[in-house]
Amino acid sequence: MEKITSVSRLKDAIQLLEDRQAFQGQMLKEQVYGTIEALKPGNILKNTLANLASTPNLVDSVLSTAIGLGTGYLSKKIIVGPSGNIFRKFIGKAFQLGVTAFIAQHPIAVKSVGRYILQHSVRKNIGILKSRDR
Repeated sequence: MEKITSVSRLKDAIQLLEDRQAFQGQMLKEQVYGTIEALKPGNILKNTLANLASTPNLVDSVLSTAIGLGTGYLSKKIIVGPSGNIFRKFIGKAFQLGVTAFIAQHPIAVKSVGRYILQHSVRKNIGILKSRDR
């Protein structure tokens, strides 16, 4: 900054600094307001859920794991049934673990098989309905 020698230049410099301070004060107030809004519990929850929903790998991973767990549990129930046999329960838990792990690790293959089964069952059902209508 250059040396100020006149009163008019001093007043201009003071006015310039006051304008800069007012602008920076307004910017600081807006930033504080934005921070307060971002830290509200509702906004934190909303932003977190939006980030989770926008992450496709996470959604696919959670979905695959949930399907794996459900299928594993269902397969255990089918194998064990109402039996109280310890050996059968052990085999059911081992089978459940294997099915859960397989489905969670190979979701694309499971989706392909599921689509294939759905397409063929829908075609058969449509064929049955058409034959009934005749």
